[in-house]
Amino acid sequence: MAELESVKAAVARAEEQLTDASATVRSRDRSVEVTVGPQGELAGLTFLDGKYRSMNAPQLAASVMEAVGRGRAQMARQVMDLFDPLTRPSTTVPELRGVDIDWERIYGSDLLDEAGAGRTRRPGDRLRDEIHEDADDAHGERGRS
Repeated sequence: MAELESVKAAVARAEEQLTDASATVRSRDRSVEVTVGPQGELAGLTFLDGKYRSMNAPQLAASVMEAVGRGRAQMARQVMDLFDPLTRPSTTVPELRGVDIDWERIYGSDLLDEAGAGRTRRPGDRLRDEIHEDADDAHGERGRS
């Protein structure tokens, strides 16, 4: 029971930390800075050094979208890191296997790929990796003929 109370307290702490969490990222061309909240929402947008004045609309839009995507990926990584200890099995109570969080359902596979390879792996991930490797091998062999 004490272990369960400890998990509940850890969840409450994590949720509290997320209320003030954000990620601030600049576009690669350094023309845009965005701040993204814990749910991936755009919380701030700044155009830097007047660079936007010399950009056409598609260039500026691309810079904004790139920065927002990177910010969302960074925020997703922070959230996953924060909740990672809760996904692990208890060392003292074998019945508590940890919370199973479907990050792909929450964030989508594209965002998870951006968030980095250090994400928590699930049992089916190895099979998906092997399928992707087989697909890559098939493409590579076609190019050699």
